[in-house]
Amino acid sequence: MEAIEPHWISLLWFAVFATICTLAFLVVAGMFPLRSRPDQARTGAATVLIVGNALLLSALLAGTGAYGYAELRWSSLIVVTGLVVLFAPGLFEVWPSSLRDGNTGLALLVGVQVVALAALAKVAGPFWAAMS
Repeated sequence: MEAIEPHWISLLWFAVFATICTLAFLVVAGMFPLRSRPDQARTGAATVLIVGNALLLSALLAGTGAYGYAELRWSSLIVVTGLVVLFAPGLFEVWPSSLRDGNTGLALLVGVQVVALAALAKVAGPFWAAMS
């Protein structure tokens, strides 16, 4: 494994964060445009959750991209990102539609993204601190 990617633990973390980003993107993208949302997500609270998810997703995407760029080889970054984009929609399809299209799923996604951002800060924090 060292010959392919010397930082294989970082590769696994990147794969986890990229999978969360892809799943969150699929959920959030399904809520736009706001007037064509599913019926379960037409409340005011759902609008706040959608905007919150979009903001968290942008932060998680930027952090995951920076982490992958700093820690991995280009070839590993491209291959893992491609695999995640290829197979994550299958995970999305497995979710029940009540969790994908309603307030419960949006609230759960906020929690997952917050935990992922905290884990990313914990995993990548020492490296980013050494860079500055």
